Amino acid sequence: MTEGETKKYTADLMGKEIEFEIGKLASLADGAVVVSCGGTDVLVTAMGSKHEVDRDFFPLVVDVEERMYAAGKIPGGFFRREGRPSEKSILTARLIDRPLRPNFPEGMRIEVQIIATILSVDQVNLPDILSINGASAALCISDIPFDGPVGAVRVGLLPEGLVINPTVKELERSSVDLVVAGIMNQETNEVDIIMVESGADQVPEEDLIDALEFSKQGLREMIRIQQQMAREVSKPKREVNLKKYDIEAVRMRFPEMKSRIDQTIREIARNQLEKTERDKELERLLERFVLAAEGEGASEDFIESVKEHFSMLTGQAMRRLIVEEDMRIDGRRPEEIRPITCEVGLVSRTHGSGLFSRGLTQVLTLLTLGPISDMQTIDDLSPDESKRFLHHYNFPPFSVGETGMLRGPRRREIGHGALAERALVSVIPDESVFPYTIRLVSEVLSSNGSTSMASVCASSLALMDAGVPIKDNAAVAGIAMGLIKESEKSVVLTDIQGIEDKYGDMDFKVAGTDKGVTALQMDMKIRGITVEVIQRALSQAKEARLYVLRKIRETIPEPRSELSPYAPRVVTFEVPVDKIREIIGPGGKVIHRIVAEHDVELDIEDDGRVFITSKDLESGMAAKRMVEQIIREAKPGEQFEGLVTRTTGFGAFVEYLPGKEGLIHISKLSDRHIARVEDVVNVGDRIKVEVSEIDKMGRVNLRGIDLKIPDDLPESGPDKGERKPGSGRDSRQQNRYAPGQRGKPEGREKGRGDSTRHRQERKNW
Repeated sequence: MTEGETKKYTADLMGKEIEFEIGKLASLADGAVVVSCGGTDVLVTAMGSKHEVDRDFFPLVVDVEERMYAAGKIPGGFFRREGRPSEKSILTARLIDRPLRPNFPEGMRIEVQIIATILSVDQVNLPDILSINGASAALCISDIPFDGPVGAVRVGLLPEGLVINPTVKELERSSVDLVVAGIMNQETNEVDIIMVESGADQVPEEDLIDALEFSKQGLREMIRIQQQMAREVSKPKREVNLKKYDIEAVRMRFPEMKSRIDQTIREIARNQLEKTERDKELERLLERFVLAAEGEGASEDFIESVKEHFSMLTGQAMRRLIVEEDMRIDGRRPEEIRPITCEVGLVSRTHGSGLFSRGLTQVLTLLTLGPISDMQTIDDLSPDESKRFLHHYNFPPFSVGETGMLRGPRRREIGHGALAERALVSVIPDESVFPYTIRLVSEVLSSNGSTSMASVCASSLALMDAGVPIKDNAAVAGIAMGLIKESEKSVVLTDIQGIEDKYGDMDFKVAGTDKGVTALQMDMKIRGITVEVIQRALSQAKEARLYVLRKIRETIPEPRSELSPYAPRVVTFEVPVDKIREIIGPGGKVIHRIVAEHDVELDIEDDGRVFITSKDLESGMAAKRMVEQIIREAKPGEQFEGLVTRTTGFGAFVEYLPGKEGLIHISKLSDRHIARVEDVVNVGDRIKVEVSEIDKMGRVNLRGIDLKIPDDLPESGPDKGERKPGSGRDSRQQNRYAPGQRGKPEGREKGRGDSTRHRQERKNW
């Protein structure tokens, strides 16, 4: 392409068009593509550093920049600017990273950075699939060595059938949210699967296999369009120095290393040594070779080559043992699960707790119940505004026998927490059934593989221990599957441990209930596998999942019938929408009074749903009764005990229901004539009243019942009977002017003010 030239390419996914534009934006990036679908646009750039870095891993960094302008929003917070990445952007970054990483040359040590900047979202087409395809396209047209392209699609399962790249509305009706990434197998000219990420509503394995097969149509189109772009506009790939080890020199110096490692691995498997003892045996063997090399004055590079060759031979020995003898490094068969133990109720003051151990992997999950107001507010580009079910995952350094800095959650912890949350959300009861915010925290206490799936199992235990009425009493269990593929033979492993994850070809996590799958996550270290292999893994995972579920039910067969005594109680009911203002009151006066009097939290939704959260059920029910009294409509003839809130010259105002006042006219205080209201009632008195009338404006007039009238009150007042001396016209004229008041009668201003106030109150009532 010449400078300033732009090109557009369009992929057709069963009637849905995805457009790639090259050359218009970010011209100084090694590769830059704008990917669009509908009103959603993502700019994806790829940059590679000019020099290699001294790392023992490939330094690939993927960032997703969610700009709030993309959704027409201004960011919250004091500075009104985007801050740290949202959880959604971190999960999308991981989704981009996972299918790309296996396709870079082994040993490449230049820093590669992928940045996906979301420019626009239409709340119809999601940007994550566009970002994966855009990242692959940007790498394909750049000069960065990359063995792509990688295609990605989302598959939904609607009542009417499977659909490629469903819209947001379609996803709400879909029982499957399946993201699939694939590459083209050059030998078979078929699409192989390299990454899977899915949430599902207890879907049978057969439906997921159908969805994976269906995804190939879209994957083939996304790969085709990227191949065309690479042919037409790709830059020549740069030459890079790959990090290499002097393996041949190590072989010549230590020709016995391979046989010694093979022998050690067989002894470890035969003796079924646990991780700690196994690691010690291997470390002692490695140390002998390192000390021998150091004793001969070997260079640091040679020592590093010794360690690398030792690690490579260890992996090969472990893989041969599995493929040739169906024996794993801990003595298990390929489909065998490590010993499992389950416990509940370990921590007394929490609302629920579950401990799940599988081999040396151990996770403790703690559950907390809170009011609906504790829901997480989501401030990102997604259409979701809040979330009432949360799962958080913590992975402290002691869980792998190491020290380390304790900082905030890292990307891996956020990803594992989200995976377990996705696995569990399909069994979480609806808000109408269980009106609580639910937070689960999984603490990894010991790690030897598949801590995310152990977190799913521990969370199921904690949910049932807390008495959460999970749907159909369906506990969720998870299992991690592995793969060893050697030439034409492949072996699927059940319940992989750390070393099998390290030296294996696949990490495939499967979670679900008795009925079906609720979550999948598959990552590959090789260039993809066929759907047939995935089908074998799913079938083997189902057997393992059912076994784990039986172990869980042996510990706690169903949710407890009662909540923890330390959990809050929530009372929920509905009120007419037009009554919400009465519950809140002017300036929140009424609702604050309810909260203060009963020590509760009170939340009212716009649709009239009321949630009252209290420490005990009695307080919540008392608050509910108060709300019902507030919205109650009084009827003529009903009697109440009320509180006198204020008095005037013409009557007394009485709060006969919480937040509702009525007027007792002075003439209704007694059958006798009353001169002053205060002669009968005063502010703060509790009196019995009856509703005598409700006028057309909804104002309530009351009359007093059995009010105590002092015996010494006169039968008539100054406005009846004989006129008292000094009270007639002569008296008024006599007091017409006071000294120093230019024509204003003494007391006239005050008297007129009182009269005006009384007239206004009479008008209001």
